[in-house]
Amino acid sequence: MKALVITAPGINCDLELCEAFALAGCEVESELLTRLSRDPARIDRYDLIGLPGGFSYGDDIAAGRIMAALIRESIYPALAAAIERGTPMITPCNGFQIAVQAGLLPGPASGERWSETATEPTVALAQNESARFNDVWTTMEIPSGTRCVWTRGLRMDADTALMPCAHGEGRFVADEETVAALEANGQIAVRYGARDHFNGSVKRIAGICDATGLVFGLMPHPERYLRWTQHPRWTRLSDAQRTGDTPGLQMFRNAVAHARAARATSGSRR
Repeated sequence: MKALVITAPGINCDLELCEAFALAGCEVESELLTRLSRDPARIDRYDLIGLPGGFSYGDDIAAGRIMAALIRESIYPALAAAIERGTPMITPCNGFQIAVQAGLLPGPASGERWSETATEPTVALAQNESARFNDVWTTMEIPSGTRCVWTRGLRMDADTALMPCAHGEGRFVADEETVAALEANGQIAVRYGARDHFNGSVKRIAGICDATGLVFGLMPHPERYLRWTQHPRWTRLSDAQRTGDTPGLQMFRNAVAHARAARATSGSRR
């Protein structure tokens, strides 16, 4: 399996995202957006895609705005085609901000195909209620019935269901109709725990997926929770709790397993 991590000036979580894909069993390549823009067909080579976090293009104008505009005018059709053929995609933090502004999330309605033309954003990630940058670990909840291939069936308990967050513009906002549609369609992929709802997101939404469940955007950083020693209280966890993969790494293994099964079913080879 081959994974693509798309980078640009200001991105600073690309190495963590590359490591996450590698630990999940992928061969990983990092490509600059400018290079992909010159040859979007390169995206066809990959089984999984990641848009990492950071401060793309210095978050000038607004968080993720410039990189989203460049994606819309250059590689969006190639990304849409990749999703149409079943390529899982993860967009943490700044990647989530980029994805919603580029029209990749929430994506087309259930049953509709991806278009080569990006749609206008229907959700947004606004400034935190505190009007401050927050760097915290938060509890998380996975809604029952989510269609997200990345978060379904995670093995965790009250002590290990955590995720690191670091952002100033992560408050998920959308109108009531949009939120209701996302909930009804199983597109809420992860919520902040009730006691750790620090940024004011509507319905405590920390991450969503598209209608296929393949494209996953979230403000927390699962790529920063790949080893138990990264847990803020790892020395207090029991040996049993530290057995197996962290919830962060489980997300990537879920997606890789899905992509591998899809490839086996289709018989495709790259």
